[in-house]
Amino acid sequence: MDPADWEIIKSTPLFGAMASQTAEQLVGSSQPRFYDKGVALFHQGAPATAFFIVLDGWVKIYRTTPDGLEVVLHVFRQGETFAEAAIFLGGRYPASAETVTPSRLLKVDGETFRSRIEERPVLAMSMLASASYQLKFLVEQIEQIKVRSAPQRIADFIVRMTRVRQGPAVIELPFEKGLLANRLGMKPESLSRALQQLRARGVSVERGTVKIVDVRQLLDFVEYANEDDE
Repeated sequence: MDPADWEIIKSTPLFGAMASQTAEQLVGSSQPRFYDKGVALFHQGAPATAFFIVLDGWVKIYRTTPDGLEVVLHVFRQGETFAEAAIFLGGRYPASAETVTPSRLLKVDGETFRSRIEERPVLAMSMLASASYQLKFLVEQIEQIKVRSAPQRIADFIVRMTRVRQGPAVIELPFEKGLLANRLGMKPESLSRALQQLRARGVSVERGTVKIVDVRQLLDFVEYANEDDE
């Protein structure tokens, strides 16, 4: 792996507190691999044999209900890990994973990783850090669905996609609007209405391109708006 890949790995909660040499030992001989869009990485209920680090692209984690409905739990991006808890909890994946864009992922063998953690129990603290990060996200996601309006949820997603915090910005939506609606806990028609309502906040969307007049204004809307727009 090149230095840029290691920078991404070290930015994750799982590996961030480790010395570089320790992280390299835990990853072992794993090498990044390119995956096309729509590749199934694992299925709900399958034996949990590995976890993944996203080096580039987006991966959705979802569950399928008994009546066949797909519920998106999260969409992971560069610098995030997923499925690490599954290799320690019961040995089976509690959900399915699929790439939603062309992606570069590092697949880490679960058995090798577990054995090295057992040899150095202090490294289990890194697992707790990663689990805490995931729990924090889930709490925030529940808060968004329960408290924030549909336009606020979309605005929050948009501002997280840009690195600037004031002034104009242009971003590309990383995946189709149907998946975005599912990820944000709303129906596609609610997403369309909410995007229209965001025009008054200086947001315009043409195909997959989002133009923002002032990111600061949008951030204030996410944090302080109390109106129920849905």
